[in-house]
Order: sequence, then C-alpha cells, then structure tokens
Amino acid sequence: MGTEQDGALTRRALLRAGAAGALGITAGGGASAIVGAPAAQARGPQVARGGREHVHSLGTGGGDVDTSRFDPSVFLEQFDWGEISTLPDGGVLRTYRITALDRSIEVAPGVHFEAWTYNGSVPGPTLRCTEGDRLLVEFSNAGSHPHTIHFHGVHPADMDGVFEIVEPGDSFTYEFDAKPAGVQLYHCHAVPLKRHVHKGLYGAFIIDPRGTKLTPAREMVMVMNGFDTNYDGENEIYAVNSVAFHYQRNPIRIRTGELVRLYLINMTEFDLINSFHLHGNFFKYWRTGTRPEHYDYTDNVMLCQGERGVMEFTFEHTGLFMFHAHQSEFAELGWMGLFDVSEDPVA
Repeated sequence: MGTEQDGALTRRALLRAGAAGALGITAGGGASAIVGAPAAQARGPQVARGGREHVHSLGTGGGDVDTSRFDPSVFLEQFDWGEISTLPDGGVLRTYRITALDRSIEVAPGVHFEAWTYNGSVPGPTLRCTEGDRLLVEFSNAGSHPHTIHFHGVHPADMDGVFEIVEPGDSFTYEFDAKPAGVQLYHCHAVPLKRHVHKGLYGAFIIDPRGTKLTPAREMVMVMNGFDTNYDGENEIYAVNSVAFHYQRNPIRIRTGELVRLYLINMTEFDLINSFHLHGNFFKYWRTGTRPEHYDYTDNVMLCQGERGVMEFTFEHTGLFMFHAHQSEFAELGWMGLFDVSEDPVA
C-alpha cells in the first residue's frame, strides 16, 4: 500500500493541494498523483454572488467523469417500481431483480474504485413501492464474495439478509410485505460488514404511505457516501451519489416555487457522522419519514450511518445555491453541489 510520500492519494495530500486538486487526479495501478493546480489558481464555471460572475474554485478543474455507465444526474430522479402483478386476494405484487457484480467505478476524474455493486452501480437502484405491497426480490450473486441484502423495515426473520448468505453463483428470493412507510434502505450484511458496505453494496428503499396521496413534488434521492481509495481506513473522496463534485459541475435545475422532496440517506463508512446543509433556504425535515405530523424546520441536519430522512423545500429567490456537508473537509473532498434556481420551466 502506498504512502503520501510515494505519491498515494491521501486525504491530507488532497486538502493540501486544494479542493480543485480532488478533481485533478490521475490514478494508475496502486498509486495516484495530484496533478491539479492549487485552488486559488483554478479556473472554472462562473458562480455567483447573487449572479454567475464570481469564480468559485471548488471542484472546477480537471474535467468530469465518464457518465456513460452511471450518471448521477439521471440516478437522482430514477425509481425502480418493479414488475407489477396482482395477487389472488387483489393485492399488489412487485418483483425486483438484483444482481451483485464486481465493477470498477469512477468516483472523480481519473480516480477508479474497485467496487462491489448491486446491478452494477453505487448506489444500487432506488426501489420504490407502496406500504402493504408484497415484494419479491430475486437476488443473484455474480460477484467474487458472499453477499446478502438486508432491508430496513418490518419483515420475517428468515428474510432479514443476515443468516441467508448467498455464495458466488447462488441466488435467493426475499419475500415480504412493505412496511412501514418512509425512506428505508438496503445493504449487504455479510461480514466483514464495514468492507461490504464501504465497497458499495447499498441503496435506497422508499415505501410510500397507503391511502395518503403525497403532495406533488419534484422528487430526488441523495445517498451520502465516501471512498477509501488507498485502503488506509480513511475516505479520500466524499460525494452524494458517488461522484465527487458532480452536482457542482452539473447543477440541479429547479424553478422558484417548485416543491422539492429530497430523500436523504447516509451510507458513509469510516466516519461517525455526515451532514447536509442547504444555502439560502430552510427545509422541513422528517426523520425516516415515518411520522408525518412531526418535522423539524432547519437548514442543516446530521446523520449517522444508516440514518435517513425526507426533506421538502421551495426556493423564492433565483440564482445558484450551494448544498454540501457541513464538515468542511468532506465538502472540500467532493461532497458539494449546487441548485440552479430560475423562473423558467425545467426541461
């Protein structure tokens, strides 16, 4: 394993090089070298003090990742509703197919991470259903290690994904009724647990309430995560939806007055907490989304691993508004994005 002295990609080296250095990295073999200029010398998009004229240096140099295999902008609003059929009693049956695959993913320009994935991406697909639906999740392990799927929620013990270890080449079908309503998650529960989670085996699992129509909104999923690229037990890259600074390079366009509903999950390994801070605005926040009558009104939340919540907000002012982790180190190493708010309809 490399060290900072012999050119390995380390947290300390990235921070010393400046935030723009996090995206000016070349990774080859087991070692990586900083090739980006210091942040003060970076040039990039014109980002605003109330407009778009002020140069903001964070995450603007070094190009972008190849999004042909995984595009965080698409993943943000992509939901897998399963294959729907009808049960004999008239209930809804949803069938999902998930395969564990070993795959190299690009987490920053030129920085590739050897991941274990569900369906080839980190995070895995966002599963969505309605409370009370019967779910069949057909899981196949095409990876190189034993894996499982553990779903957060209420279900029988033999569907818990802890003792039902699925060896490479084998399969298992999970069957249970979806409850309770809220934003849940799923992840591998094979040991060593921290390795299987850190390598990328997790995803969002959203259960809509039955009998209650959600207010129409622009819905998004953000899974906060980190990547230990040199296997020293510390993350060198932080992100939401796996790609450092993606939503700063590709701001999320929304309209003034448009209701945004954001499902937020923390799956960061090696750090006790992660956080979400929204600039220029406040949001309603429902912890886990299970108690609609109880919410906070704030602009910053902290989450331990596995914690999640639902937030809703609208913007009244136009312009570029930042969102990021309120741990400055996480933000400078990739966990930073922008909402581009305008009065124009969003295509």
